[in-house]
Amino acid sequence: MKTNNKALAQARALTLPTRQASLNRDPSVSQFWNSNRELLENAWSEWEIENKDSLLIPDETLLDPKLRKAINDAWENPDKENAVADLWEEIIPGVYSAQFFDLDRLAEFRNYLEDVVNSQIPKRAPYGIQLNRYGIMLDPRSEGHLAAPNFQAFYNEIMDRYMRPIARLLLGTYGYDNQTFGFSIQYNPDKDKDLHAHTDASAATLNININLPDEEFTGSQVDFHDKSTGKVVQTTFEPGKAIIHTGNVPHATHPIISGQRSNLVVWLYGDRMQVPRGGTSSYGNTGNSTPTNTTTKNATPRERWSVPNSPKDTIAPF
Repeated sequence: MKTNNKALAQARALTLPTRQASLNRDPSVSQFWNSNRELLENAWSEWEIENKDSLLIPDETLLDPKLRKAINDAWENPDKENAVADLWEEIIPGVYSAQFFDLDRLAEFRNYLEDVVNSQIPKRAPYGIQLNRYGIMLDPRSEGHLAAPNFQAFYNEIMDRYMRPIARLLLGTYGYDNQTFGFSIQYNPDKDKDLHAHTDASAATLNININLPDEEFTGSQVDFHDKSTGKVVQTTFEPGKAIIHTGNVPHATHPIISGQRSNLVVWLYGDRMQVPRGGTSSYGNTGNSTPTNTTTKNATPRERWSVPNSPKDTIAPF
């Protein structure tokens, strides 16, 4: 089928704002992304149609089979949710790790991301994070996000069917998880090689490593501060593994020494960026984050395995 790729050609012809203008939060940068939002969304749709015979349609079959089965069983019968919890290893209170991507399918997803990079459609990288090939905003609330319809369907599936009920089950975030946010990041030895100690402007953060098994790196360990004991626990990301934690757990990334580490990072928080009490943040906090005066209530299994019916707002942490 032949398509009229008018929007795609126009998007590729745009001149992006400079890195310095982006880091300086120059008003012209937001103006650029907002004025071209509809054009870029149309371009991503045309890109999918143009490449429909060769482009991966990402879906949950990319994810770890054990996790996928446990999740699907719990959606059918929430009383089976313990099988989901059993897959997650506790690192410290409020921090858990599990296999998230299927290692046999991860290369397909990475090839898809390469296709995204090579699309030549303008994409906004996270401000203050290296403008690298995986530095892309993922959520529709963000300027210049990855608006490819099939990717957005996959992104929503991860957030609605996987992350939210897992966070509710392990972290007790029910009531503060209506809103979503996401971006990709890559650590390299020559620039943006580490991240200082910080907390997140989220009720829950899911950090998913997308390195392939043969993409080794040294350094880039992550420290998590256990506030109950005062100790620091160090962990290293493994291919396809995810770490989920409450946003108020202090954490820092050591300098990467060799290789590179690529991750998808997604957040949940409440309406108007509300997070549970004590969930203040030093990273991604634009002044909109509102710590609440109440803690999350004890949710039932049926409540945990449900999708909020409130509308998405437009507030983005950065």
